[in-house]
Amino acid sequence: MSAEKMEFKAELKQVMEIIVHSLYSHKEIFLRELISNAADAIGKIRFDALTDAELAEGDADFQIKIIPDAAAKTLTISDNGCGMSRETLINDLGTIARSGTKAFLEKMKQAKSENVDLIGQFGVGFYSAFMVADKVEVITRAPRQTAATKWTSSGEDSFTIEAAERDKRGTTIILHLRDDESEFAETWRLRSLVQKFSDFIEYPVVLVTDEKKRDKDGKETDEIEHKEDIVNSRQAIWLRAKSEVKDEEYAEFYKHISHDFDAPLKTIPFAAEGAQEFKALMFIPARRPSDFFMREQRHGLQLYVNRVFITEECDKLLPPYFAFVRGVVDSSDLPLNVSREMLQEDRQLHKIRKALVSRLFATFKEMLEKENETYLKFWAQFGVMLKSGLMGDFENRESLLDLLLYPSTRAGGENVTLAQYVAAMPAGQEEIYYMIAENRAMVENSPYMEYFRERGYEVLIMTDPVDETVVAAAPEYQGKKLKAIDRGELAAKDETPAAEKEQREKDNKDLLAFIKETLGDEIAETRLSARLKSSPLCLIGEEGQIGAQMERLLRELGQAAPERKLVLEINPDHAAIAALRSKLTADKNAATEDLRLLFDGAVIASGGKIKDPAAFLQRAAKLVAGA
Repeated sequence: MSAEKMEFKAELKQVMEIIVHSLYSHKEIFLRELISNAADAIGKIRFDALTDAELAEGDADFQIKIIPDAAAKTLTISDNGCGMSRETLINDLGTIARSGTKAFLEKMKQAKSENVDLIGQFGVGFYSAFMVADKVEVITRAPRQTAATKWTSSGEDSFTIEAAERDKRGTTIILHLRDDESEFAETWRLRSLVQKFSDFIEYPVVLVTDEKKRDKDGKETDEIEHKEDIVNSRQAIWLRAKSEVKDEEYAEFYKHISHDFDAPLKTIPFAAEGAQEFKALMFIPARRPSDFFMREQRHGLQLYVNRVFITEECDKLLPPYFAFVRGVVDSSDLPLNVSREMLQEDRQLHKIRKALVSRLFATFKEMLEKENETYLKFWAQFGVMLKSGLMGDFENRESLLDLLLYPSTRAGGENVTLAQYVAAMPAGQEEIYYMIAENRAMVENSPYMEYFRERGYEVLIMTDPVDETVVAAAPEYQGKKLKAIDRGELAAKDETPAAEKEQREKDNKDLLAFIKETLGDEIAETRLSARLKSSPLCLIGEEGQIGAQMERLLRELGQAAPERKLVLEINPDHAAIAALRSKLTADKNAATEDLRLLFDGAVIASGGKIKDPAAFLQRAAKLVAGA
C-alpha cells in the first residue's frame, strides 16, 4: 500500500511553525519528552496487563532503547510499550488538535516570545523532536495486531501514513538530525542528558552502541563491539532516606514529573509506617503555570503500588484546593490490581488522603511560623486556592483559616493572620472587622473607616474576588464574628446622650423625609449615622448581603445579582448636610440636585456604579462653575 498524505490541523501547524523555524534555549528537552512518552506507554501496557495478561504478549522485559548513529545522523528511541493503532497514530500525531496545543500557543502569545522550555506542560512534547530533526519517522504496533504503521513528517504542513513492519508491540521513533545537531548522536552527550533529565524513570533506559574495540594500547581495531548499557539509576527517589538525597536530585525529579524548569519552592518527603504504610514525595511549585486557572484542574500526585504505576491523576489523594501540589505516592497496602473504579471507594486511599492533607497543613503552618518569606512567596501564588477550600472542606476549615493572610489598616502594608488580628484586638472589641474593595486605597480612604480609625480598630483589607465567599463560608474565627464595616449596624454602643439624640432626630426629621421621598426605591431607608465623622453620608448594606464587589463580578459573568438593599446614613454635623437642610426650605429644586450629587458620590465610595454618569458630571460641573 502506498503512503497516504494528510494535512496537520491548523493549531498543530502553528506549533510546528514555532518549533521548526525558531531558536530555543533548551533544545535538549526533546529527549526528556520522548523518553517520558515512552515510559508512559510502558506504564499503560503494564497496568492494562494486570487484568488482561495476554496484552503483554510474552514481552514483559520493559525497557526504552536509545540508538544513535553518527554516520547516518539519526537518533532512534524505541520502547515496548502499548504502541498505537493506525487510527490512534493519525489522531494523536496529526489530525486532531490536542487540548494542549491552543494553551501552548496562547502562552507563546502572552510571553511575546518563542521559548518552548515549558512545552511538556501543554501535552505537545512529541513535537519537540523537530527542534533537532528535519524529519521524524514513527513506526508503531498496538497489542494483538500483526500490522504496524509508519508516520513520517518533515515538520511542515503534512505527514504521511503507510504500512510498516515491526516484530513486536511498541513504538520506534527515528529522528533524522539536522546538520548542526550532530551532538545528539554522540554517546557521551546522550548519556549525560538521560542522567540529567530521566535518571528516575522507573524503566531501564538502554543506550545501544556499536563501537570499534580497542587493543591493549588503546588503539582502535576493525572489530565492532555491540554494547547495551543501562544509563539511568532507576532508583525510586521517594523510597530513599531524605539524608541520602541531595537537594539537586529532588529538584531534577520534580522537573521531570512537572515539566517545570524552576526548582520547587518546597520539598516534602513523607513516610507513614505502622498499621498503614506508604511513602510520598510532594513538591510545592515556586510559581503557578500561566494557564493554571484557565484549564481543567489537574491533580498532581501520581499513584504507585509497590513501585508499579497506577494512575497519573488520582483525584482522591488530595482535595481540589491542593491541586497545585506535585509528587508521588507509593502504597504497599493497596492491591496491585486496583482499578480506577475501585479507587473511588477504597478505605485505605481515604486514610492516605487524610495523612497527606494533615502533613501539608503542618508544613504550611511551619512555613508560616518559621519561614515567613518562603510562605509569602507561596501565598502570592496559591493563596487563592486555600481560600477556595473553605467553600467545601468543613472538616479542615479551621486549618485553612489559620493559613489565611490579609493586609491590615494597622500593619503598615504587611499581611497578618486571623490569629494575629485576634491577639491584637483591644479591650472592648468583639468582632473581626474587614472590608472588601478593589484595592487598599479604597478601604483606607473610605468613609466607612472613620469610626474604626477613631477607636484604633484594625480592619482587614480584602481585594480578592473570592473573599466574599470566604467570609460566607467561615463567618467566625476563634469565636469572633467576621464583620463587614460597610454592612449592617455597628455593634458598639452609641454613647450620645438620649436628649441630644432626640434633638438631632427632631432637627433632621424633614431632611430625612425629603431624602427618602427623592431617592425612593434607590434606598431601603435613611437614618442618622453614628459612624461618620468627616464625611457627609455613606451607603450601608444589610447584614449578610453581598457587597458591591461581588455584585459587579456576578454581572460581569452574566449572572443575576441579588438585589442589594442599601441604607443611606447621613452625618448631620457635616457642613454639606447643614447646607442641604438650609436649601430644603429656600430652594427645593437646588436641594434635590445637591442630594443627587452627594448620593452619586456615596455610590462611588461604596464601590458601586452610578446609574447616570452624564448627569453626575453635569451636576459636578455646575458646582464648580458656581464656586
